[in-house]
Amino acid sequence: MSDPKASNSPLATSETERSLFGEILDWMLAPLLFVWPLSIAFTHYFANNVANYPYDQALREHVAAIARQVKLVNGKPLLSLPASARALLRADETDSVYFRVITMDGKLLAGDKDLPQIALPVDGDTVPGEIYLRDADYKGQDLRLAYTYLTEAGMPKTQWVIIEVGETTEKRSQLANKIVASVILPQFIIIPLAVMLVWFGLSRGLRPLTRLRKTIDARQPDDLSPIATRRVPEELEPLVEAFNEMLARMQRNVEAQQRFVADAAHQMRTPLTGLKTQAQFAIRETDPEALRHALRQIATGVDRAGRLVNQLLTLARTEGGELAQRRHEVLDLADLMRDVVTDWVMIAIEKNIDLGFESSGPAMITGNPFLLRELAKNLLDNALRYTAEGGHVTCRIVANPDSVLLEVEDDGVGISEEHAELVFERFYRVDDAGTEGSGLGLAIVQEIAMQHDSRASLRPNPTGKGAIARVVFAAWRPPPSPPPLPDDFSELYRQSPPIGT
Repeated sequence: MSDPKASNSPLATSETERSLFGEILDWMLAPLLFVWPLSIAFTHYFANNVANYPYDQALREHVAAIARQVKLVNGKPLLSLPASARALLRADETDSVYFRVITMDGKLLAGDKDLPQIALPVDGDTVPGEIYLRDADYKGQDLRLAYTYLTEAGMPKTQWVIIEVGETTEKRSQLANKIVASVILPQFIIIPLAVMLVWFGLSRGLRPLTRLRKTIDARQPDDLSPIATRRVPEELEPLVEAFNEMLARMQRNVEAQQRFVADAAHQMRTPLTGLKTQAQFAIRETDPEALRHALRQIATGVDRAGRLVNQLLTLARTEGGELAQRRHEVLDLADLMRDVVTDWVMIAIEKNIDLGFESSGPAMITGNPFLLRELAKNLLDNALRYTAEGGHVTCRIVANPDSVLLEVEDDGVGISEEHAELVFERFYRVDDAGTEGSGLGLAIVQEIAMQHDSRASLRPNPTGKGAIARVVFAAWRPPPSPPPLPDDFSELYRQSPPIGT
């Protein structure tokens, strides 16, 4: 049952309301709502240009028609424009039409005198006979004017004749508005339809997510098998593969936990039973010497159980990946092994065993220092445990260009080829070994070696007595240094001044 307080909190509400469907819909529609006003502005701009074109052409024709009625005789303009032509020129039901024929010095030949003045032409910018367009304000109205200059060869600029025809812009505005309306009004139908189609398309496109969610919801709590990617879209495959990798890690962790529980239950039953028997015997014992013997047996049993528990915990943590996931680092295996051997010297002295260390120099590898110490400790413990008093145990590091060899050699009871591979299985012990142990030490060694891309091996000693445990690691190589600059570049660098001087 969910917590009502958590469900009523603002944070929980905001997180619950977040939807991938809504996010995609927002990011698709928000640009559309932003672009729509821009579309209206551009439509209005181009509609005005389209609406101006035919009416500008009509103004040019009017100017050209008036220009044909003007004659220049000995530098003097003569205008022949009958009243009927003037009436036809001004015949417009919507807009007001104005015209003017005037000389450059301001003499009005015909038309409306109070039209807005035109700027005097600049040399090189104006071509006589070419028709130009301009906008002006006349009596509070927007006015569109077409004009041209008439002249003849050798005529000074002050005697040029200006012909202008202008009209208000009501027809242009009406045409532009019709164009805008014909473009914009259908969008009020198209845009909602597009939103519905986008919503429908997203609903269909996100169905694989819904199907994947239902597939995961339908799985049993203990089902850690990978999810099939047969019907998964290409974009979801990386997510499903990552989820499957997580399930695989969980499966390994669960299996390691189950093995640990089973192994602990199996292996701890005998020591605990023995401890209980010794304790009951001590309770009934009245002889002080026998009581001390029972207590010593209990202490030995506690040590044995403690060592077994520690090994089980180390194996469980190693198999579960807790320690393996720690970052590997570059280290000198020779220094690490020398430290481990130093820690075991006193134990070897107590057993009257000659413990030695041999190394040819630095042996650089990449690995987890904690795990490698555990590996070395278990190899040394195994060698000392199966070596009789007065024997020899030698830890050896041999560095090669491509590999680093770790060997632990002893002259103890030895091992046969038949048992050489089986001893790396958990709880496997050679029957005729004659020593106490749980059978987990070499299993831990093999697990750590595999996590360092290697494998451990145990073979009979070629000398005929004892055994040799061996693990081969890949040697670490420093990254290659960048190639030196050519001599000419080096000389150029030395001669060039520093930047900024």
